[in-house]
Amino acid sequence: MLQRGQVCEPKTVLAEGPGLAMNDSRGRGCTLTGVLLANIHYPIRRFAMSIIDKALKANQTYAKKYDRKLGAHPAPKIAVVTCMDPRLSDLPGILGLPIADIDVIRTGGPAVTEDVLGELVVSTRVLGSKEIMLLNHTGCGFTTFTDHELNAKLTALTGDSSPAPMRLFSFKDPEENTREQIKKVRSHPWIAKDVPVRGFIFDVETGLIREVKGVAQDAAA
Repeated sequence: MLQRGQVCEPKTVLAEGPGLAMNDSRGRGCTLTGVLLANIHYPIRRFAMSIIDKALKANQTYAKKYDRKLGAHPAPKIAVVTCMDPRLSDLPGILGLPIADIDVIRTGGPAVTEDVLGELVVSTRVLGSKEIMLLNHTGCGFTTFTDHELNAKLTALTGDSSPAPMRLFSFKDPEENTREQIKKVRSHPWIAKDVPVRGFIFDVETGLIREVKGVAQDAAA
């Protein structure tokens, strides 16, 4: 048993107090008869901060510089349907438009689903968007598989086939995909015929966008 002022390795100085059992640095048992004053080191578990936690921390800094004018009711001028691919995240830079002018709808592909059509109806009928842009891109991950292949792969991987067949909206040709999107949007009865619907493909190698020609004019006719 240690007495007042004695040391239990590593270098732990004690004062009088209740006993505390511990091991020293050589694994020998010893009892501390005092209250720790200084110099004992307990291991600290350090956990890697998750991406979400980092984002929450960064948001505190962002909020300090936040322009409260951006909290005003939105008044977009154009609805842009584009892919969830992060290479299309800088739409103000890609299109040269103020962020407040763009009503962004993002899906994988991008797939024009019933949900997307509903959002376009709201964007044009309620929020005030005057045009619709469908922005596909080269090198899309949704061209690297088929719905059938991925359904089979995930069923085998998880051992659970209950979600299958899941519609995953894979495709092979971005230009053909764009044409189908335009037809689907243009044919919706609640999207006004005087709202332009045009389709484009963003080249991830050059940063340029090109229009899928002949479709918007034909579909609108």
